[in-house]
Amino acid sequence: MQIVETTNEGLKRGFTVTIPAGFIAEKIESEVVKIAPQVQLPGFRPGKVPANLVKKRFGAQVHQDVLSQTIREALDKLVADHALRPATQPDVALGEGYEEGKDAELTVSLEVLPVISAPDLTGLKLEKLVVPVKDEAVDEAVTRIASSAKRFNDAEEGKEAATGDQLIIDFVGKLDGVEFDGGKAEDAALEIGAGRFIPGFEEQLVGAKVGDEKVITVTFPEEYQAAHLAGKEATFDITVKSVKVAGETVIDDEFAKSLGLTDLDQLKGLLRGQLEGETEGQTRTQMKRQLLDILADGAEFDVPPSMVEAEFNQIWEQLTQEAGREEDPAAALAEIEAEKEDYRKIAVRRVRLGLLLSEIGQANGVEITAQEFQMLVSQAAQQYRPEDRQRFVEYVQSEPMVAAQLRAPLYEEKVVDFLFDKAEVTTREVTKEELQAAIEAEEGEAGHVHGPDCDHDHGHEEKPAAKKKAAPKKKAAAEGEEAAEAAPKKKAPAKKKAAEEPAAE
Repeated sequence: MQIVETTNEGLKRGFTVTIPAGFIAEKIESEVVKIAPQVQLPGFRPGKVPANLVKKRFGAQVHQDVLSQTIREALDKLVADHALRPATQPDVALGEGYEEGKDAELTVSLEVLPVISAPDLTGLKLEKLVVPVKDEAVDEAVTRIASSAKRFNDAEEGKEAATGDQLIIDFVGKLDGVEFDGGKAEDAALEIGAGRFIPGFEEQLVGAKVGDEKVITVTFPEEYQAAHLAGKEATFDITVKSVKVAGETVIDDEFAKSLGLTDLDQLKGLLRGQLEGETEGQTRTQMKRQLLDILADGAEFDVPPSMVEAEFNQIWEQLTQEAGREEDPAAALAEIEAEKEDYRKIAVRRVRLGLLLSEIGQANGVEITAQEFQMLVSQAAQQYRPEDRQRFVEYVQSEPMVAAQLRAPLYEEKVVDFLFDKAEVTTREVTKEELQAAIEAEEGEAGHVHGPDCDHDHGHEEKPAAKKKAAPKKKAAAEGEEAAEAAPKKKAPAKKKAAEEPAAE
């Protein structure tokens, strides 16, 4: 086998590979000998078919299989002998006019990953902004739980319902006098002022008494989930069956016990942890953006154009889809078109940071264990119907690209955690508003990286630093959503459908 390098420009490499005809012929003969005992032909005992007949009958298929296997082996040898790290799958072309009995001439072109020196992590400094949880916030949370857990008792006879009271009602909804699906209920509990029914519904029942029969008129919101009701005016025939008043809820140990807890202190501790958790994600985002900006400032190396193009295409597809859902799609598309080069620069930054983080992870032994990956697959499978979950697991096992896509977010977070541990972190207490402002002031984060077994960067997008404002939908796509991987070769099981909400509430 002869390998000759034809191109060595930047990250681009080109080779010609010549596989001698004799080498291919030997492998074909070896394969024929191997399969001959398994071949059955009329007139011959099993396993006694002569090799020349096997070759005559199955030679074309054997030749094709051997050629494909030989080309794969040649590529493996090429990569190993030249110590290449392909950025994407190499392009391989078999010379025109090839036929059995001739040398196979291959033209191979590929892009390689750049040589990246892991940065010196000594002296890495980060500021962690934390939002302390005040006792007043915990008390407010306890009060909200007590309010939602309040019990209602029958009111005195003749009481007119007021805000805060509960009514037990039957109702029938109608459009133009005709009852519509989903608009009917019996013994429905309605708390006046809770805002659980469509606007205007609860307010019209203030003053109602047991036995009252009323007809109220309301207008469904324009964005109502049931399209046939959105923006429509409807009437509801209502019968008031009961008026109830809220009983007093005493916030004490007994109240906590009614929730299955030991005492009030345990309830407050749980709520404090919950409130702290609400801002921990934002704190991590703020620190991560600092970290990535620091790494980006020191990262100067070429990135494979094919990876940048793939990354940009993912960004662009996502943004155009979002723009298409805007009230004025043409204007939204025009806006992102004006920022196209900014998004291309973002793609470069994402790929560069992805490669750098991957290099840091590999240099420092960051790995995803088999158990961690199994948990990722199991969690992802929960998106599908029970009968499709095993098929999804098999799909992931058969598609390395999909498996890499699942690994990528976790691998990124493990590398980031490693860097957080290496950094000198100072803590500063701020308000929620100050933390949010700090996040918005950052230029944005670069996105997911892949572990050692993955050859595409993917992840979160950032908005162009030069732009001060983006359309709402586009901003969401640019700053928070995960980009899709390359299209898989097989079709994943269909995800389960979300249940529709009832029309009346």
